[in-house]
Amino acid sequence: MERILLMVIKLIYKVPEWWFKICRYGKDDNFEKYSEEKRYALMQELTTRVNRAGKVDVKCYGLENLPKDNGYIMFPNHQGMFDTLLFFETHGRFFSVVLKKEVANVILVKQIVRLVHAKVMDRSDVRQSMKVIKEVAEEVKKGRNYIIFPEGTRSRQGNKLVTFKAGAFKSAVYAKCPIVPVAIIDSYKAFDSHSIKEMTAQIHYLEPLPYEMYKDMRTSEIAALVKEKIEERIREYAPID
Repeated sequence: MERILLMVIKLIYKVPEWWFKICRYGKDDNFEKYSEEKRYALMQELTTRVNRAGKVDVKCYGLENLPKDNGYIMFPNHQGMFDTLLFFETHGRFFSVVLKKEVANVILVKQIVRLVHAKVMDRSDVRQSMKVIKEVAEEVKKGRNYIIFPEGTRSRQGNKLVTFKAGAFKSAVYAKCPIVPVAIIDSYKAFDSHSIKEMTAQIHYLEPLPYEMYKDMRTSEIAALVKEKIEERIREYAPID
């Protein structure tokens, strides 16, 4: 909370402008007027400025691993609210995200959901969840990139991972698209620690898994493989006790 307050205080003069643009660009009747590139450029500008104001140094690795063509899904470990800021600063192309229903109506999150056309999943409703999975697959086939957090919620264990849910990978299987594992390190320190000291958070885009590699695997096997790859990278750059 302390770091969030620091960010707001330092950039208070920009808040009205950013808020106006986020709300305006995200309106349904403005979706044709404001391109994905324009909306994403707004989020990149905002995020980069916010991260600097909060004294967070973002280290990015592996951008060369991202598929050259759009239409892929990134599967990162989940440490907290700061995770998406890592993506907005470093990922150079528009992406959308699948969010759980519980956070979709939080102030600012709600507006950003509209801005990036994110999908909201009600995990207690199997039919609605399957509808979202299929909608994501169809959009990925058409060239949109997505982020899905396979842990389902933040781990609350620092750099340790919890179980990856097999169902999170159904959209990739349906879309027959590349899967990009993403390792996030020390992101939890930004908002979960009571500190405003300078800190570093890392994001690692790992080598993608093409459809041909996982097409004969069960989703539980895919989940285990992606989790293993992320854990290997975390052990290399931030050994876990």
